[in-house]
Amino acid sequence: MSRFTLPRDLYHGKGTLETLKTLEGKKAFLVVGGGSMKRFGFLDKAVGYLKDAGMEVALFEGVESDPSVDTVLRGAKAMQEFAPDWIVAMGGGSPIDAAKAMWVFYEYPDTKFEDLCTPFSFPKLRTKAKFCAVPSTSGTATEVTAFSIITDNEKGIKYPLADFNITPDIAIVDSALAETMPPKLIAHTGMDAMTHAIEAYVSTLHCNYTDAVALHAIKMIHQYLKKSYDGCMVARAAMHDAQCLAGMAFSNALLGIVHSMAHKTGAAFSTGHIPHGCANAIYLPYVIKYNAKDKVAASRYAEIARRMGLPGTSEKALINSLCAKIDEFNAKMNIPKTLKEFGINEEEFKEKLDKIAELAVGDACTGSNPRAIDPATMAKLFTCTYYGTEVDF
Repeated sequence: MSRFTLPRDLYHGKGTLETLKTLEGKKAFLVVGGGSMKRFGFLDKAVGYLKDAGMEVALFEGVESDPSVDTVLRGAKAMQEFAPDWIVAMGGGSPIDAAKAMWVFYEYPDTKFEDLCTPFSFPKLRTKAKFCAVPSTSGTATEVTAFSIITDNEKGIKYPLADFNITPDIAIVDSALAETMPPKLIAHTGMDAMTHAIEAYVSTLHCNYTDAVALHAIKMIHQYLKKSYDGCMVARAAMHDAQCLAGMAFSNALLGIVHSMAHKTGAAFSTGHIPHGCANAIYLPYVIKYNAKDKVAASRYAEIARRMGLPGTSEKALINSLCAKIDEFNAKMNIPKTLKEFGINEEEFKEKLDKIAELAVGDACTGSNPRAIDPATMAKLFTCTYYGTEVDF
């Protein structure tokens, strides 16, 4: 039996932030990130709309990029003191992911973080509050997904928490919020969305429902990402929708080892954090070449290339065109081709390689990858992504 789960309501289009006026409740706990929502006036609007709905509002500000377990527990404690019946998270993927995890600890204070690391093992939610997500970036699609990425800073590991319980009740996909993104963020989040859609389409858990939204998302991202990066607001609005469609696909079909690799390297190196979307963009063409050794995956990658209108008559030619197109996107948006080019220290990479490979194989996203992989092979794949060498195994 397969399952396809989305928010109960999804409001989309410019100006839909005003939908917050329609929420019914007494108290709203509003979670935001580092300040961009306040700087561009969206935080004041959101607070005003929630007050128009007759609710008392408490703010939790300053959720960092790659939210930590400590931030989640601190936010949950504030929720417990305020006792909201609505949790509203607004901003990039970080505040929304953090708020999802806070939600569990709010409703079940005795829960341990380790308990949540087993996929699809969460307790039943909505005993105290419902959840509304308002994304400001066009990539994570956490507003429609069953996922939350939380970082254990002591271990230097990102944990993908997964359970349909944390799929928001309401998603508000207002393109006005995405208009404020700087170019680098557009590049990283856009390639994150592309990775979501491609991995969902080749996932072992794909189905007719996920295939439809994945392919359309890929087509839209191919058409609009570079234009959005160059400043076109029509394209930026289209990308806000496209990333949401990609999220619908991967939340239900799950992902693959591009994400496994990104999760386990983002916070692993002392020479610099690798932004999640940037890591995905670097790893994606290498993983496509690895997975394409699987016949079923190869046919699906080729179909992606056909839908994008890329050149090639054979499967191999189409897959090469797909990888070349990803490389072209990365080059045009100043995303490095290798971990070495990104700036990861070679000696540290070698020192940590075997452990990172082991952790990546054990990541929750590995199970739905179309081609099996073991730690030794994962280490070889990581080595290709460091030096830019050909994947021929």
